[in-house]
Amino acid sequence: QVQVMESGGGSVQPGGSLNLSCAASGTDETIWQMGYYRQASGKQRELVASTSRSLLTTYADSVKGRFTISRDNAKSTISLQMNNLEVEDTAVYTCVIRVGTLQTPTDYLGQGTRVTVSS
Repeated sequence: QVQVMESGGGSVQPGGSLNLSCAASGTDETIWQMGYYRQASGKQRELVASTSRSLLTTYADSVKGRFTISRDNAKSTISLQMNNLEVEDTAVYTCVIRVGTLQTPTDYLGQGTRVTVSS
């Protein structure tokens, strides 16, 4: 059974930092992509950051220069370092992993962790 376990999150003032971590287990398939979605209240879910197995990274424009995603393939883990947080970063952050093939990918999501940025 595939498990996607998250840790981190919490509350911080604007300008502060938080770190999110995610660990995948229970699959022998290659994990092609790992990343984080976020969804703020009343808004659509957006992909914040992702990293491929070859460690190529992509970021939403709104977090470029502030967030850094890193990956450890041997441990099937990722970490999202979030600096200079803004009120607009407040959301539920959910880790996602992608396995399978290009034609038939399968995504697994974690339970989500809340990040609150407020003064």
